[in-house]
Amino acid sequence: MLAPRPRSGAAVTSSKNPRQSDIARRAGVSQATVSLVLTGRAAASRIPEATQERIREAMVELDYVPNAAARSLRGGRNNLIGVHTFEPVFPVSPEDYYHEFLNGIEEEAVRAGLDLVLFASTQRPDGTRSIYGGGSNRLRLADGAIIFGFEKNDDELRRLSGEGYPFVFIGHREIPGVSIPYVTANYTDAMAPVVDLLVSAGHGDVAYFAVPARGLPQRERLDGFRLAATAAGLGVRVIEGAPSALDAHRVAEVFAAGATALVAETYELARALQASLDELGLDPASNVTAVSLDSDPRGDVFSHVHVPRREMGRRAVSLLLGVIAGDAGPDTVDTVDCEPPTPETVRAPSAVVAPR
Repeated sequence: MLAPRPRSGAAVTSSKNPRQSDIARRAGVSQATVSLVLTGRAAASRIPEATQERIREAMVELDYVPNAAARSLRGGRNNLIGVHTFEPVFPVSPEDYYHEFLNGIEEEAVRAGLDLVLFASTQRPDGTRSIYGGGSNRLRLADGAIIFGFEKNDDELRRLSGEGYPFVFIGHREIPGVSIPYVTANYTDAMAPVVDLLVSAGHGDVAYFAVPARGLPQRERLDGFRLAATAAGLGVRVIEGAPSALDAHRVAEVFAAGATALVAETYELARALQASLDELGLDPASNVTAVSLDSDPRGDVFSHVHVPRREMGRRAVSLLLGVIAGDAGPDTVDTVDCEPPTPETVRAPSAVVAPR
């Protein structure tokens, strides 16, 4: 991934927008060589990769933002795609929620022969990130950008869309009056196999633990689950609360009220549910049914819906390239199917007596 920082003590030219000649002097090459790199013709002109890298580093050091409109008129691109979030996520550990997204992005970028720019310099003192924090669109360093994360800034996204800058979202995003191309998981249809699994095991009353922050993925899960449950005659009681509220007492109450199966909407709720079952001396591997509607990056204890985060990252790169080339419009949506749960922690209903 390409995310170079200015070298210690490196001087930056004046506050005016640097020119290609400034980059050429900094990189120790001719202005023609800089132009070949900026227009995406370096490989065809047999410019060494080390030289290209030196030029890109100089661009970042000088805070050079290519004129995307002029570059488009010349038919050239710089073969850089950006990755931006409105919250800090770089770097991430293998157990982080965003790790698989980034793996998929990197894999597809490598396959397509592209470099990645992680836009970390957009971060503000309060920890949030702004595309226009410096007064101009920082993302224009790249041909286009992939944006993801829980946080968003609708005003900046409207401005970005109005400029015609190519970008795509990972995750379902809706902003009134703005069309945003995005890649999303098919959460709604993924719920039917979960319901089928529970009904085929003989369950008729399910407790559905839901998070209070009702983002689009959470709403799609619940809507899909309710739709499938209604069609199958499965009773569903929705219990909304943060993971910290899903304690042993709450779980014991649910069993006492007649629920025979437990469903956790997110992996955070699944972790809390597992801790409460342990405290109650209940084991999903032998005497209780529990299913998670999300996949846990740390590894799953329950039968679960597998969310294809890595594939979503790959598809986001492909969609972005389509947007840049004009083959995909702003209302394009790429929906990726989830893998259905396996039955490891689903069994026939039995009387569960939990201490209260």
